[in-house]
Amino acid sequence: MARFELVMPKLGESIIEATITKWLKGAGDSVEEDDPIVEIATDKVDSEIPSPVEGKITEILFQEGQTVAVGKTIAIIETEGADTGAATPEPQPESVEQPKEEADTEPPLSAADTENIESASDRFYSPLVKSIARKENITVGELDSIPGSGKDGRVTKQDILDYLKNRPAAGKSQAFAASTPPSKPAPVEPISVSAGTGDEIVEMDRMRKLIADHMVMSKQVSPHVTSFIEADVTNIVKWREKVKDAFLEREKQKLTFTPIFIEAAARVIREFPRINSSVDGTRIILRKNINIGMATALPNGNLIVPVIRNADQKNLLGITRDVNDLAKRARENKLLPDEIQGGTFTITNFGSFDSITGTPIINQPQVAILGIGAIRKKPVVIETPQGDMIGIRHMMVLSLAYDHRIVDGALGGMYLKRLRDVIESFDPNQSV
Repeated sequence: MARFELVMPKLGESIIEATITKWLKGAGDSVEEDDPIVEIATDKVDSEIPSPVEGKITEILFQEGQTVAVGKTIAIIETEGADTGAATPEPQPESVEQPKEEADTEPPLSAADTENIESASDRFYSPLVKSIARKENITVGELDSIPGSGKDGRVTKQDILDYLKNRPAAGKSQAFAASTPPSKPAPVEPISVSAGTGDEIVEMDRMRKLIADHMVMSKQVSPHVTSFIEADVTNIVKWREKVKDAFLEREKQKLTFTPIFIEAAARVIREFPRINSSVDGTRIILRKNINIGMATALPNGNLIVPVIRNADQKNLLGITRDVNDLAKRARENKLLPDEIQGGTFTITNFGSFDSITGTPIINQPQVAILGIGAIRKKPVVIETPQGDMIGIRHMMVLSLAYDHRIVDGALGGMYLKRLRDVIESFDPNQSV
């Protein structure tokens, strides 16, 4: 018999640790190759780890709820044949030191800080730790002062949670003063709600808590404005109906409306680059790449947003493959953290649930999100050289929510109008 070490895999460039949420197999259980063994979670996404080998689990080295560094052995599998050792994780990227700016009061970690930074003291912080620090308004200097119990003195999730329980009052007041300018109102605390007789109390799961925090933060950060426009998609509907069966047979891909609208949205973004940007204080960051996030509903009722990178550089077939692949793996809980990061614009499809339209919440740090409503047959006025006529057309409402700090109604309206024009001029005779 041989001993195989199952290690915590590398799930993305910025991920250095993950939390074990559920063991699907236990000590003494037999596993086949590719059998799911354990569910893990980062601050970005939940995933399953399959068994790389066939054998029997002899040891479970970490319990549910524990956070484990990438590359660390989490279980031992006994296999037939020679000793295979451990699955070798990919090398972690070297972190880059960031200079520390001098200031009278040090600001708390911003959203940008949680991407890929290291403190001025050469100390690396995981995305999860930085996310907690930002949420709790902990300054970089304050974070540097927390003793770490992890490898090389690294601060773990438990370290920062323990620190928060006994956080000095001075640190709290300094962080609050730095994060809340005098001209802004203090953050509103959520109201306490009591349950009545017969009410059922359901605790939010981890992903729902992340979604809730992200949505509240977005509303607090961005002044949302939503504009609407109606588009005639008759040409698209008829074209898809004509080609979808042959497309499925030839490409082995299901052709939905979503890739068509993603292709159009990315094309129009090139004409209005401010729609594809972020706000950093008083700076506007115009993104070079057009990475379209695709809001996807999960079987458990939660939501995740996988990203189609460089969507403007792909044809309809390429986007269709990406859409189908990402949606499938999202439902199977097999997305990698890097596949839900780096989006610059998001599309959400209300029409999937037969909703005519909606007012979506911006996916920070983006500045706009496009909502696609249900396609309905309606009698509409059609302008022809012979005069106006009434006809039955396939109509759809597009809604664009945007950050009014840098996107005014004129820009939002021009983007929607141009997108409608592109959609309505779709060539029903084109090949794919």
